[in-house]
Amino acid sequence: MRIEELNWMDVENYLKTEDRIMLVLGACEQHGYLSLQTDVKIPLALADAASQRTGVLVAPPLNFGVSPYFLSYPGTISLRVETFLNVVEDVIRSLYRQGFRRFLILNGHGGNQPAVARIHELANELPGLKSIWYSWWVSHSVEAAAMKHELKSYHAAWIEAFPFTRVGELPEGKKTPPAYQGILNADDFRQVFGDGVFGGPYQVDQPILDEIFTAALEDVLFYLDF
Repeated sequence: MRIEELNWMDVENYLKTEDRIMLVLGACEQHGYLSLQTDVKIPLALADAASQRTGVLVAPPLNFGVSPYFLSYPGTISLRVETFLNVVEDVIRSLYRQGFRRFLILNGHGGNQPAVARIHELANELPGLKSIWYSWWVSHSVEAAAMKHELKSYHAAWIEAFPFTRVGELPEGKKTPPAYQGILNADDFRQVFGDGVFGGPYQVDQPILDEIFTAALEDVLFYLDF
């Protein structure tokens, strides 16, 4: 159940018996051969699946994140860290004022991590605010599912190549992760990573992806019980 499917009176009625909500934080950035909105599509799919099981409301996703290193790839749209933190804070404050108290934040992008510190600050200020930050690709459950198949997680590679993130044909085989040191600017990043895939197989069989998604969904369902 998404906010976009409701009117304000529906949300008011929801708040009479429930104070949980899921927030999806994503990014619009290069993902090799996958959708530029991959970091939104995956956590939103998890949120929708969890909402179908629990009835917990899903807020509209934040489609833009912190991606300055990918700006030389056309289609990438990056927020400054300060802008991103302020948007996340304003979203939480808006919903808190209306009565939401428990926030499960489904993060789809590693560059968004600085928001955790801002949420800690809000927890000190807003009585009763409870939140959980979940980045699906680094969870122990997902890592275990990948290791079972002797696979490692890489940006824009097999682990993100779900049917709903594919926008074209994927290459066969695998990519050797390039070597580099230091903090790269956007032009150097593109020179090093080329097609934008960080390494590993470009694609795997669908049953493996099903295992990955199920592992992440079970995590989400567990964390919603707080």
